[in-house]
Amino acid sequence: MKRVQAACICQTLRFLPKEGWNRSESAVLVRQEVEQYKKNLERYHILHRIVEEQEQPDGSILVKIIRQHNASPVGNYLD
Repeated sequence: MKRVQAACICQTLRFLPKEGWNRSESAVLVRQEVEQYKKNLERYHILHRIVEEQEQPDGSILVKIIRQHNASPVGNYLD
């Protein structure tokens, strides 16, 4: 029998601007979406570490994150 001792997911997320919106409105909406994503991680008690967050020239935001997989223990992945 095997059991998961530790598990995390490495993700690269790209939050895209809305098409048809002007650049400044779109930038605000993208930033709000990123902040809402972070709040949801905290709200649902998902252990995580944001490795990198970059604004791209096209107005999107790139977030690299290591996060807990389901309810598995994270071991030393987030150290």
